[in-house]
Amino acid sequence: MDAVRLILTSRQALAETGGMSGTLAEVWQAQALAQAIGSRLAVSGPPELRGEALGLTELAGRGCGVLDIPDLDPGALRAAQLTELDDARETLLALGGLLAEVGMALVGVASGASDEARYWQCMEAIDAADESRDRVLEMLRKLAAREGALPER
Repeated sequence: MDAVRLILTSRQALAETGGMSGTLAEVWQAQALAQAIGSRLAVSGPPELRGEALGLTELAGRGCGVLDIPDLDPGALRAAQLTELDDARETLLALGGLLAEVGMALVGVASGASDEARYWQCMEAIDAADESRDRVLEMLRKLAAREGALPER
């Protein structure tokens, strides 16, 4: 499935989810998807994005690692459904939006956390989502610089 379509599905699922466990499961899904997109860009994306894409892969992996792994059916893992990444710019724009929404959702979960461990888990996940978004924004800057450097036809 196309990366942008998967991102839009994740954004919708995050917006529609209810409760702490559902929100955390969708946050985990979003981070796993960011990790898969970063990995795909690191391997086969534009050369100038590969270093930042590798960093995105690592940061999104950290975002997954601080959260409890949700109990998902194997077919429900959106990251595993990624088959196409046609337009890096469009994908990164959508992913940046998703990661911003992930951060906001985690703030909501952290503010309602009943124990300190859950609160700090959310804080670490917020940090990972924020740093992942920074990588996405840097990749968008690099794409814009590359497009500015291309001669007009």
